Amino acid sequence: MPKKLLILIVLTLTACGPIVRPNGPAIRGTLGPLPTQMDASPNNIPAAQTETATPVPATEPTADIFSALEMPVCSGVTPQDQEGPYYTPNTPEKNSLLEESMQGDKLILIGYVLNAECQPIANAWLDFWQADANGEYDNTGYTLRGHQFTDEQGRYYLETIIPGLYSSRPIRHIHVKVQAPNAEILTTQLYFPEQPIEGLTVQLTETEGQYQAIYNFILP
Repeated sequence: MPKKLLILIVLTLTACGPIVRPNGPAIRGTLGPLPTQMDASPNNIPAAQTETATPVPATEPTADIFSALEMPVCSGVTPQDQEGPYYTPNTPEKNSLLEESMQGDKLILIGYVLNAECQPIANAWLDFWQADANGEYDNTGYTLRGHQFTDEQGRYYLETIIPGLYSSRPIRHIHVKVQAPNAEILTTQLYFPEQPIEGLTVQLTETEGQYQAIYNFILP
């Protein structure tokens, strides 16, 4: 066989050989262009996984926090409501929005996140934000903003304050986004019995100088 032909065959076989990734298996063929952007659709990635902020460790709940919860009763999915102009993404992970010297009446909000069959959803993501006691939002930081995940029984709890009123929207409310793992996001708001909104009003009681609210989210 002529020497030039032999060299050509060797070069051809080398070019078609396996490409070996460091610490990985051999892959035949050539590498295509690297992806420039991940698909961050809420149908593919839970919203909380897209954050870039450093999370704050969530408060560990105690057994008596959920003592007021009864077996959930499901009667239709939770209605959607407007997001409003004050949403801030990438909130820290925490169950308590309280801060030292914060004004306002303390509120503990508890409940379940359930599916349409009234079964609890573990590891569901909830992102809360609200106005302070004076009806003002923190639009530069994360005061009265934070996300959390339900426990294995589909329960959540939030320590916060009763939100204040502001002139452009004189009704007390707490904003929230809720998402089951790998599902679509429900954006809605919670209201109080003084100005009830059908399907979105919490059960409210007052004991020992603080308020407790109960609300179960039912996702489609």
